[in-house]
Amino acid sequence: MVGRPAVFFDRDGCLNDDIGYLHEIAKFRWLPGAMDAVRLVNQSGTLAFVVTNQAGIARGLYTPGHVEVLHGWMSQQLAERGAWINAYRFCPHHPDIGSGPYTRSCTCRKPGPGMISELAKAWGVDLTRSFLVGDRPTDVAAAAAAGITGYQIEPGQVLAAIKHGLRTCGLRRS
Repeated sequence: MVGRPAVFFDRDGCLNDDIGYLHEIAKFRWLPGAMDAVRLVNQSGTLAFVVTNQAGIARGLYTPGHVEVLHGWMSQQLAERGAWINAYRFCPHHPDIGSGPYTRSCTCRKPGPGMISELAKAWGVDLTRSFLVGDRPTDVAAAAAAGITGYQIEPGQVLAAIKHGLRTCGLRRS
């Protein structure tokens, strides 16, 4: 059985304004084209995932529960536009900052491939037809480490990147 292709979205700076340690719905702002980009991925039959570093947890600024609530709200917003994220993964760790169980090195923190690899295994992803879109070199490095293409974009460019990536992977015509 051949797996399904997937698009891995970074969150902050790709789907929403990166204001630093975002964990509150009231401060969340979708970037232009972000919801349309997710819907386009859905319409192509491609899995849509969010993979995001959340070092604010290790820093003690918020909890994993705050991130889960925000992701639930994002899903509601997307559903109103006929779009969805198949799964969210976040890394709560930081290797040097903070205290307690989240202050450690791990493979899930980008540029490590852990979140991508975990999702790929759990969902049976065809990595040869998958890609990641993010706004930082660490996003692209995580994609490369997981064996997929990574596109580094500026805020507001996600829709164009998705159109290009879907064409390049043979998942969309035009």
